Order: sequence, then C-alpha cells, then structure tokens
Amino acid sequence: MDDCVLRIESVTKKFPGVIALKDAHLQIKRGEVHAVCGENGAGKSTLMKIIAGAQGYTSGHIYLDGEEVFFHSTKEAEKHGIAMIYQEFNMVPELSVAENMYLGRLPMKGGGRVDFGKLYKDAEEIINRLKLHINIRTKVKHLSVAEAQMTEIAKCLTIGAKIIIMDEPTAALTDEEIKVLFEIIEDLKKKGISILYISHRMDEIFQIADRLTVFRDGSYIETKEIKDTNYAEVVSLMVGRSLESLYPERDYQGSEVVFEAKDIHGKGVNGVSIELRKGEILGIAGLLGSGTIELSKMIYGAIPMKSGEILVHGKRIDNSSPNKAIQAGIGFVSDDRKNEGLVLNRSIKENIVLSSLKKFSSGFRINKRKEQNAVQNEVERLNIKLSSPMQLAGRLSGGNQQKVVFAKVLEADTDILILDEPTRGVDVGAKAEIYNIMDQMTKEGKSIILISTDLPEVIGMSDRVVIMREGYRVLELSKEELSQEKILAYESGGIES
Repeated sequence: MDDCVLRIESVTKKFPGVIALKDAHLQIKRGEVHAVCGENGAGKSTLMKIIAGAQGYTSGHIYLDGEEVFFHSTKEAEKHGIAMIYQEFNMVPELSVAENMYLGRLPMKGGGRVDFGKLYKDAEEIINRLKLHINIRTKVKHLSVAEAQMTEIAKCLTIGAKIIIMDEPTAALTDEEIKVLFEIIEDLKKKGISILYISHRMDEIFQIADRLTVFRDGSYIETKEIKDTNYAEVVSLMVGRSLESLYPERDYQGSEVVFEAKDIHGKGVNGVSIELRKGEILGIAGLLGSGTIELSKMIYGAIPMKSGEILVHGKRIDNSSPNKAIQAGIGFVSDDRKNEGLVLNRSIKENIVLSSLKKFSSGFRINKRKEQNAVQNEVERLNIKLSSPMQLAGRLSGGNQQKVVFAKVLEADTDILILDEPTRGVDVGAKAEIYNIMDQMTKEGKSIILISTDLPEVIGMSDRVVIMREGYRVLELSKEELSQEKILAYESGGIES
C-alpha cells in the first residue's frame, strides 16, 4: 500500500478460553482518519490496545513505516510515535495542564528541579499550534470535559505522535465542542498525523473519516473508502446481516393509566406533570440542562423533590429513596451504567440480583439454586454474551453491560421502568437488541419512560413524547406528530408552545 504508516498482519490475541482477535488485518495511511467499526466485543479495543503497547498479542506482525515492531509497553509505543486517548482520561487532576502534557518527561535543570520556564514555553507552543484557549497553568481538575480532551491531544503531540488513537472521543462533548475537535483533527491530518478513530456514532464516522475498517467477532471483515459506502452497508457488515429496521414495529393500544407524576418541583424541574399508561413507551425529550435527567431521578428517589406527588395505580407512593421506589414497582436504568448502574468489580450474577436479594433469602441464608436459576433465565432472556455468570461485570462489552443493568431491573419485578439514555455508548447491533427488549417488556405489560437525547431513538421507540425545556414541560406530541425538526424546534425554544 502506498504511503502506509502502519500495517497489522494476522494478529491473534487469545485469553484463557476466549479468542479476542483472530487473524486481524489493518492498514493505515499517513495523514488519514481511519475509523474502526464493529459491535461491542468485535475486537476493536483489544486491537487498539495492542497497537498502543498496552497489551501483548499471541501471534502476528505489526509494521511501522515498513519495519516490524513489538511493543512491550505504552512507553515503547510512544517512543515510536503512537499514542492513545482513552475514554477515561489518563491525567493527574492535581497537576497543571503543562505538567500533564509532559508527565514523565518534565524538563529538568540543576539540582533535580523542574525547569518550569521551559515547560510552560514548550506547552504554550503546542497549545497555540492547536489553536486552543486553555491556560497551561490551570490544574486539570478544573478543566471541562472538552478541555481535558484537547489536553490529551496536546499531550500526544509532545511525544511527536504520528498516529493518535481516539476511543469514543466525542462521547461527553456538546455539538459545538465536537465541531472544535473535528477542526483539530483536520489540522492534524494536514500535518501528516494519522488518526485511528473509534466511535459508535455513524454520522460522525461518515463526517470525519477517510476510510473505515469493520471487525466482527474478533475477525477482520472489510475496509471501505467512506465515499464508496453508506450507513446501511456498514451496519450490515458489522452485524453480519441486513438490518432493515433498527426499531421494532410497535402495535401499542392505549389503556389504563398506571403511573402519574404530578406537579413535580425540585432542582432543575419546575412543576412538571406526566402520566404513563400500561404497555406504553413515553418518550421525554430535551436538550442537556432541560431537566429530563433530574426529573427521572426525582421520580426514582435518587435526588429529592421539593414538592409534588407520585402515584402508582392511582395510589400515592413514598419515593423518598430508590429502595422505596423499587418496592413501589419503579425500576431505573441510569444514563451512567459504570458509576450508577453496575458494580464493575463484582460478578454478573451479583449485579443481576443486587436489587432483589430478598426474593432469594430465607432468614440469613440465600437459596443459591433459586438465585442461579433466576440469573440464568435473565442471561438467556436478554441474550447476554458472557463466559460465566461469575465473570466480572467490568469485563463485558458496553452492550452486554447494559443488558446486565436491564436484567437487574427486571429481576426486581418492577412494572414501571425509567430508562435514561439506555443505548448510550453501545453499538448499533446492541441497540437493535435493546430496542427489541424494550418492545417485549411492554408486550408483557410493563410501561416505560424513555429519556434520550438521541432524537431518532425517541421517535423510533416512543408512543408519545413530552418535550422539556429549561425545567418546564413544553409540549406533548402524539406518535403521528413526531419529527426531528419539530422536537428540536420546541426543545431549543425555536417555537414557543
């Protein structure tokens, strides 16, 4: 391949009992943005960690500028000009931007002291080159998520990176911040720096990438020029089948009201009322800061209400804590599964039964067989891909982690489910599975409040949509009235209700 800076040939990675990568191939051109696509568990992250020196491999070859290399650490990879920006930032919060940019390589002067003059001068040059407006003396803990992201990129340039791996770089950024990031990426391309870009957001990939490579089940599938492919083809390559429709055909018929939130007041929420019917999916749409997440957590008892009341089947309930909300039949899937939905260093089994231990307890004893059967039923019901129920939840792919959160909520026997951003950070194949799970839940008589900033998701899954803006309920739309343009106009204040 002409101007090939990185070439991966026949790389295989085996873990005990699992083949994470099998005969993987990848070729990266100098100065291109190359997207790596695939469902969770497809092997993308494993391959990126191998390239970045964070993980070894069982067999195969890696060539950099035509010469074979094998990295035993990230430091070795960095010396060869390869850097990786992880989803969880790898910086020291108490140190300044400049100190983090040169961490482990701080310029020194006599007496073993840091040469802060040179440090700040060098850091300022990099920041200016990226056209950023960040004070290099600011402690990282005071940065916004976007500023921390840009600092990570600046850090890559301090090692002279010629390949930068970006793992879900826009996951926590606003649209305006994403625009700035893409401008920086375009500038890096012009300087001959290659970007390996991992994202579940297909619209971003088609906007920023020059080429993409698809992996499935740990194996290389195909590499395509962006200009020669489309969304439907890429999705088909990722999941191994044609995905005619991401959203299931719903046949909801209105029935009795099972849940009411009346005149809810609290931090970020001003007198909001909603009602939910049996078997219904009620979408709640709103921009960041509109109060949608706060409303959901008030209903669940995770943050306090100042006033208002919650009724389940016409009876007022005590929702002053999550435990009391669960007892009243309200389940909750958080938008932050890693910090609020799962205990990552505990087993899948323990996570699934976490909210329903009383079901399996008799006095101080737990009926292990009953617990095991319940866990196995949920694993099969939700098609959770795992090596064993004793596998740590943190070792699952994002989509399977989300299914474990669903299993925990279902096992608690709750009939009213609040889903905050239920498909955030999962791939398109896992999204389709989650949508089908939601549809099946409602057919079983459960009712869902869906809170999402993903407008196609809101429109595709909701039977009705309530729009919020600045803490207030603005409008309700029927299924027939739904459109992205209309929802966005009311969300943003472009149209007053």
